[in-house]
Amino acid sequence: MRRPRRALGSLEGDTMAVLWAAPGPLTPGQVQAALAGRRDGAGLAYNTVLTTLTRMHGKGMVLRRPSGRAHVYWPVHDAATAAARQMRAVLDGPWDRRAVLKQFADGLDEADVAVLRALLQGAADPPA
Repeated sequence: MRRPRRALGSLEGDTMAVLWAAPGPLTPGQVQAALAGRRDGAGLAYNTVLTTLTRMHGKGMVLRRPSGRAHVYWPVHDAATAAARQMRAVLDGPWDRRAVLKQFADGLDEADVAVLRALLQGAADPPA
């Protein structure tokens, strides 16, 4: 029986999560092993992981360098920077910027509102 296909881009997201959690660059085999420990990662072929990493490198999401017979990979940006870049890309899209910001703000809990308010007011150490 074939496994159901994962959502578009979710393997990239899972791969980035593995790379962000790693203390340093990882080989495709190490990424494959880490993904196998995740809910959707069991049974992923090495070639699937290698192809995903190669495509992510082509998109500028990860960097790589040779290491023995393989390459090691690491993220170009940390998770917070990547998320902020995605948020800016949405704001730069064809949608009503004000409406997008309003919907985002309306979905924040009070703690996040306090952090955002402090950041906008230039607080050096906003509440956590």
